[in-house]
Amino acid sequence: MIIIGDGALAQQVADRLEQHPEMGLIVQGIIGTHEQVNGLTTHKGTVVPCLGNLNDLESVAKKNKTDQVWIALPMSEVEKMEQVQSILSNSSIAIRMVPDIFGFRLLNQSMTEVAGLPVINISTSHMLEGKNRFLKSLEDKILAFIILLLISPILIGLAITIKLTSKGPILFKQYRTGANGQDFKVYKFRSMVVHNEEDGKVTQATKGDSRITPIGAFMRRTSLDELPQFINVLQGRMSIVESRPHALAHNEHYKTLVESYMRRHMVKPGITGWAQVNGFRGETDTIDKMESRVEYDLYYIENWSVWFDLRIIFLTVFKGFMHKNAI
Repeated sequence: MIIIGDGALAQQVADRLEQHPEMGLIVQGIIGTHEQVNGLTTHKGTVVPCLGNLNDLESVAKKNKTDQVWIALPMSEVEKMEQVQSILSNSSIAIRMVPDIFGFRLLNQSMTEVAGLPVINISTSHMLEGKNRFLKSLEDKILAFIILLLISPILIGLAITIKLTSKGPILFKQYRTGANGQDFKVYKFRSMVVHNEEDGKVTQATKGDSRITPIGAFMRRTSLDELPQFINVLQGRMSIVESRPHALAHNEHYKTLVESYMRRHMVKPGITGWAQVNGFRGETDTIDKMESRVEYDLYYIENWSVWFDLRIIFLTVFKGFMHKNAI
C-alpha cells in the first residue's frame, strides 16, 4: 500500500500501521504533495521512502503492484484528494481516506450512516443509543425503587436527627448541571449550618470546616448525605452510576482549565461513578485532581455497560462509601 501525504497525518498512519503488523498492511512508501520530500521515519526507526509526487502516482502504483492507496491529507487538500481519485479511476486499486481528526480529543470515535449520509462520530457515547438508553433508564428506575424501599428506615432516622440537632431544612437543594447542560435541583441531606454565600460563589467544604454539623460530618464521611439523590434517579434527572455532578460555579471555573471537562455532561450525572470508587471524591483542591477525575469519568462514558455499572455499585458498597478523601 501507498500513503498519499507527507505531513503529520501521514506520519500517524505510518506509525499506527507499523504498530499493528497483524493487519497485514505493508507500507511501500509515500507520495509527497510538497517539494523536496525525503520520506518519513516511524517511531521504531523504519524509513518509509518517498516514491514521488502525484504526477508519478499511476506509474509508481503499477511498478510496485500496489493494491491500496490511503489518502492522509488535511481536509483543506480537497483538490489533491480529487486528483488521486482521477488518476486511479481506471485502476482496480482500493482508495481509502483517513479523516484528519487526530487533533481532536476523541470519545467513542466511529463511522456510521445517518439518513444515507456518512457520519464520523468524534464525541459520543453508545450509552445514548436507543436500546442502550432504554436499558440504562430501566436499570436506574428498578434499582432506585428497590434501594429506596430498603433504606427508608435510614432516611427517616437521619431526617429526624438533622431536624433535632440544628436549625434549618432537612434537605439541601442546589442546582447542578445535568445531561446536555440542563440544570436541575439535586437533593442531599443538609450537613452544614444554614449560611449565605456570595452571589455566584460556591465554597467547597474542606477538612475541619466549621460549617459542618456533627451529624453532617458523619453523613459526609459515610456518604449518607447523598441518599436522597435516589429520588432524583426516580425523577429521571440522575443515574445511579455516572459522573458525579459539580456545583454550577465549579463547572464555570474548571471548563476552561481542564480539557474535555464539559463532556462529562453528555450523560446524566450519577450518585456514584468510576472516579469515586478509584479514590477521586471529596475536595478537588488542585487541577491535577480534577483532571484525574475527568479522565475516569470519560473512561466510564466510553466503556459503559450494565456489567460495568454493577461492578461500580459493588465497589461503592464495599469501598466507596467510606474513604479518606470524604469530608
